Amino acid sequence: MDLNTLWFVLIAVLYIGFFVLEGFDFGVGILLPFLSRDKDPQAVDGKRRLMINAIGPHWDGNEVWLLTAGGATFAAFPQWYATMFSGFYLALFLLLLALIGRGVAFEYRSKDANPRWRNLWDWLIFLGSAIPALLLGVAFGNLVRGVPIDAEMNYVGGFFNLLNPYALFAGVATLLLFTLHGAIFLSLKTDGEIMEKAQATARRLWLVVVLVLLALLAATYFATDIYQRLGFNPGVVPLTGMVSILLTGFFLRKMRQGWAFVTTALAIAFSLVTAFLILYPRVMISSINLLYSLTIYNASSSPYTLQVMTVVAIIFVPLVLVYQGWSYWVFRKRLTTRSPMVY
Repeated sequence: MDLNTLWFVLIAVLYIGFFVLEGFDFGVGILLPFLSRDKDPQAVDGKRRLMINAIGPHWDGNEVWLLTAGGATFAAFPQWYATMFSGFYLALFLLLLALIGRGVAFEYRSKDANPRWRNLWDWLIFLGSAIPALLLGVAFGNLVRGVPIDAEMNYVGGFFNLLNPYALFAGVATLLLFTLHGAIFLSLKTDGEIMEKAQATARRLWLVVVLVLLALLAATYFATDIYQRLGFNPGVVPLTGMVSILLTGFFLRKMRQGWAFVTTALAIAFSLVTAFLILYPRVMISSINLLYSLTIYNASSSPYTLQVMTVVAIIFVPLVLVYQGWSYWVFRKRLTTRSPMVY
């Protein structure tokens, strides 16, 4: 494996880590206004604080995976970074704005006990979770489908080129999958009424997610070149993703939420691996002419840069993984309404 391929794989791993970990954060934020419904405003606030506390120790650390993926893309494949961030500029700006608003909402909602104040920030948490969940799916849908790139590696389309049916459907798929992931996480991390509502929501949502993912896989055969690259039988990776989401329903019925969370995480991971398999060795596909596509070779940094980055990654990536694993272990206990409320 050469260094170009190695860094393509590492960037894929960073995006997978972000989707799996931040995916349940987004799911909890999407469910925040709905699982907390109650006639008593104080009860509503208590339920919402419980849900936010469930992801409180993790959400900001999980976002670092996206920052690191963007930084690694810039350093290893600067032309990929330049073309993608210029072409997807408005969509990425909306994504950034939503993430900023979400982070501010987590910190500001408890600054005033007024129900209207807290409700405003809670809905901002919802929007700051739903919009990125949708846009990330749209972005990767466009990457595997192809976008207008000319011979000079410049994006020559407009914003509405990105809003094609396939990419929007991919966005809906990630939105629903993250919501299911978040519901299962809440059933693991909370107790009482929120846990029961989360379990019921996960069971209802599971079949919808299965149908949407099957439809997305079928649509991928028409919208991308997956058939030419992977064949009619897409192979172990996409099929493992589908088997994982099917097993989620089995574990939900058996009340094995821990295993259900593992299988939704695997479904997210293998879905994203499928996208990167369709891309490789390309990083952005040109819909104008496949010869104009950006690859891990014509979009990469110099060999010396990749060598230095590899040494740095070998030293620091294991440290980051150990630290984040330790943080999840420390905050592993289930929360109840009697737990200290922070947010």
